[in-house]
Amino acid sequence: MTVDRGKTDTDPETTQETGERAYEAGRASVPEHSTREYPQVTSRDADERDDLDARERAYRDAPARGDRMGLPTRALRGLFWLVATVGLVLALVVGAQSVGWLPEFKNPFKEQTTDRSQPPLLQSIQDLSRYVAAEGNFQVIIDVQQNQKYVPDFLVNDRVLFVAAGTVDSYVDFGNIGSGALKESADRRSVEVTLPAPQLGKPNLDPARSQVYSRERGLLNRLGDVFKDDPSRMQEVYKLAEERLTAAATESGLRERAQENTTKMLEGLLKSLGYTAVTVKYQAP
Repeated sequence: MTVDRGKTDTDPETTQETGERAYEAGRASVPEHSTREYPQVTSRDADERDDLDARERAYRDAPARGDRMGLPTRALRGLFWLVATVGLVLALVVGAQSVGWLPEFKNPFKEQTTDRSQPPLLQSIQDLSRYVAAEGNFQVIIDVQQNQKYVPDFLVNDRVLFVAAGTVDSYVDFGNIGSGALKESADRRSVEVTLPAPQLGKPNLDPARSQVYSRERGLLNRLGDVFKDDPSRMQEVYKLAEERLTAAATESGLRERAQENTTKMLEGLLKSLGYTAVTVKYQAP
């Protein structure tokens, strides 16, 4: 009996052709019977191979380790060097500027002040014979408000809170001493002096310590300032502040202190000239 072995199931050529067609289709297909060239492949081995291929593709497509933001490593490296370079340049510029190696850079848009004041004009000179015997330092608070009745303050209102600080002098004017103001005894051992009463000088506001603490204005007042400003408003406040300083000096006993100091000064001066008894009197103010 003759048996044709050219096309059996275990023919290597037939098995090879079958396997190639299965791989060309995209899936791992195995022959029906295993051969020595193509051993038997189970479904478990195929699943493990698919999982391995999937992990390899995921590893290739995954971002680089340490790239938490999902950016490429090259981009992060470039950003790092850019920041480092800018920081180094700024440090060099600041260091060179601090030691004076670079010229000073000025802001072209900074605020500037232009003084267009005219030269001072001397109007008069007055000779004084005053002896300033005491000086008082005062501070008053001016709180004035101008509004209209039955009109809300948010519409018409002008309230100024001004803190005024200044000094007031108390002096004796020796220029008004008459010919009979000095009386000397026959033995030239005692003397009597009659002086004018101490006076208060003009208060001097200190701009360094005086300031407008707050100012409240209504809506209509603000609109009016757009078209016309009223500088006399603050002049009224300054004048009121000077009046309050003078009143404070009058009530403080500054004149009595000036009288005592003047008496002590004259007693020391006249006793140094040889007088043993010195009497100082003051006229009624």
